[in-house]
Amino acid sequence: MTGTGSEPVAVAATEPPTPDVSTAPGRPWWRRKRYRFGIVLVLVAGYVYAVNSSWLAGDPGEGPGVLAHRGVAQTFDVAGVGDDTCTAEIIHEPAHGYLENTLPGIRAAFDAGAEVVELDVHITADGQFAVFHDWEVDCRTEGSGTTRDFTMAELKRLDVGHGYTFDGGETFPFRGKGVGMMPSLTEVLAEFPVERLLIHVKSDDPAEGEALAEYLSTVDEKRVENLTVYGGDRPIAALRERMPDLRVMSKEIMTDCLLRYEVMAWTGMVPDACHHTQLHIPEGYAPWLWGWPVRFAERMAEVDTVVVLVAGDGGFSEGFDSADSLDRIPDGFTGLVWTNDVTEIAPLLSGR
Repeated sequence: MTGTGSEPVAVAATEPPTPDVSTAPGRPWWRRKRYRFGIVLVLVAGYVYAVNSSWLAGDPGEGPGVLAHRGVAQTFDVAGVGDDTCTAEIIHEPAHGYLENTLPGIRAAFDAGAEVVELDVHITADGQFAVFHDWEVDCRTEGSGTTRDFTMAELKRLDVGHGYTFDGGETFPFRGKGVGMMPSLTEVLAEFPVERLLIHVKSDDPAEGEALAEYLSTVDEKRVENLTVYGGDRPIAALRERMPDLRVMSKEIMTDCLLRYEVMAWTGMVPDACHHTQLHIPEGYAPWLWGWPVRFAERMAEVDTVVVLVAGDGGFSEGFDSADSLDRIPDGFTGLVWTNDVTEIAPLLSGR
């Protein structure tokens, strides 16, 4: 071939296109590249589903147990309650004579069927631990000031039923009936030597965590095995450093555990951050957990971690406190259910 001139025009040789071997005729479909990724994706999805599916987990065993908040106590509407609300002034009309955080109230909770009773502690002026909910004594007693202002003996002289009213102050049904009823932690542990207790450190003072560790180190090891302590990040960190074998929980510990769990637990593995602790799981968040409810509870039990289901979004002391609320507890859940009304809830759960 020539152009218009005298010199021949070179024509570049063209190579035939390389055939696409992933779609070449005769190649098995399952070996074609465009299908391989889909196959791997399906296999991974199937594995994740099988590992985390509760209905494939088999019989989960016994149903949920009950965690009684403050023992048997006077109930109140938690809606709108904040940290500074005096709940003694908003109780429902009393249906029984028990007061929170007292020996009779704790005993009544276990008698009603509670597996665990939660109680609150504050350090006193003489270095003991008083079992009492409030930072200040003004709401429930005739006294004034913080628990730290008083020795344990002085707190014993106060009337813990003084401030309770259900009718806006028209009547005070427990006034004069609570003198001497604020127990020390020592008295509680002596009265309940084997029962499971959840101790709430109400302050955020690391020195209080250190003091509690000092005290618990003198308690029989077998007794300590049935205790869990939770509270502010700083006192719990101090407590954990001194007593690494004690089961503890704080917001920091729980957040660290659950974030790591969400990242890796699709494989069925449980991060070390979730070992030997306690988790309070709000029911609104629970369905987002890998393997909820059966697989999740099983995994935590295997690493010696207690799972507690709390109502709502985990706000102020929200619990499963009515028969209707129990319908929201998922089938197969085997952890603990938080309640403010153990006398009603425990019998209903035992019959499920």
